[in-house]
Amino acid sequence: MEPERPDCAAEAVLVKSEKLPDETPTIEGYDFNKGVDHAALLDSLLNTGFQASSYGQAVQQVNDMIKWRLSDDPVDIKRSGEEDLKPEERNKVRTKIFLGFTSNLISSGVRETIRYLVQNRMIDVAVTTAGGIEEDLIKCLAKTYMGDFHLKGKDLRVKGLNRIGNLLVPNDNYCKFEDWLMPILDTMLEEQKTEGTVWTPSKMIWRLGKEINDETSVCYWAYKNQIPIYCPAITDGSIGDMLYFHTFKSPGLVVDIVGDIRKMNDEAVHASPCKTGIIILGGGLAKHHICNANLMRNGADFAVFINTAQEFDGSDSGARPDEAISWGKIRMDARPVKVYADATIIFPLLVSQTFAKNFEKKE
Repeated sequence: MEPERPDCAAEAVLVKSEKLPDETPTIEGYDFNKGVDHAALLDSLLNTGFQASSYGQAVQQVNDMIKWRLSDDPVDIKRSGEEDLKPEERNKVRTKIFLGFTSNLISSGVRETIRYLVQNRMIDVAVTTAGGIEEDLIKCLAKTYMGDFHLKGKDLRVKGLNRIGNLLVPNDNYCKFEDWLMPILDTMLEEQKTEGTVWTPSKMIWRLGKEINDETSVCYWAYKNQIPIYCPAITDGSIGDMLYFHTFKSPGLVVDIVGDIRKMNDEAVHASPCKTGIIILGGGLAKHHICNANLMRNGADFAVFINTAQEFDGSDSGARPDEAISWGKIRMDARPVKVYADATIIFPLLVSQTFAKNFEKKE
């Protein structure tokens, strides 16, 4: 006699499923039998699963960000700046977009994607670290080269080559940067003494963008289009080295970070009746500075994080958007997205499906 199937095993293995709602998306990837259609391939990622779907959701979030107009929402007399707007004026009010990025992305080819956004006034505020400024300017003076992650540090040091991941930056580049920057610092100090100029990091960055006068530069276009780049850690890099050296030659130059925290927080506080959207590439200072400014208005309305950091160590870099919601840095009714991926791959693709395709030029 054949033994009977154990009821407990059958009940454990053959659990009956509840019916999912009819509108639940199904998983299906791109079919290359249809040929190579890159636009369709990228569109298919939304229903591919895992980080591909997170990428697709990020595309949706950014498109919602750039397409939103105040006229999409009912009139809210409690919202500052809205009460006297005519219908045609409401249709011109769009999302105020904050872009944060770490310096390594400027060292990489993502610099050109960021420059495209600033050049075409597709973002309104940028935040980066000192390296995000100096590497942009240095690239106008000398080249960055492909290297390898496995090149030995001691061998490179002897050759005067600095490694950023699998990129190589000759140390001569920083010598050229010093030769270019020192006379500008002299002039800034003179203007501080004779004209009473108060230099904040953002004002200094605009000045450097003006002086570099190079259309390949992010800082140049930020100056030209008057898009502020905030950098509260302006001294944490080669610029800081040059400021340090400058104090021995001509002491007295002051860079006021307090002036910039007022301006940065005001970017968010006084954004209304605009909504705010945040796109953050990487973590650390660039991420937190933008999120904290948006706390001042009870949170951003749209948010996309792209980084590879994890949350298990409690770092702000690895924190998911839901943690920012707990602090009031992203609104409770927002639908933020985090993509766990290398921004050098994801961000150019994201821009191709959002800003490059759907952004309406500002008047």
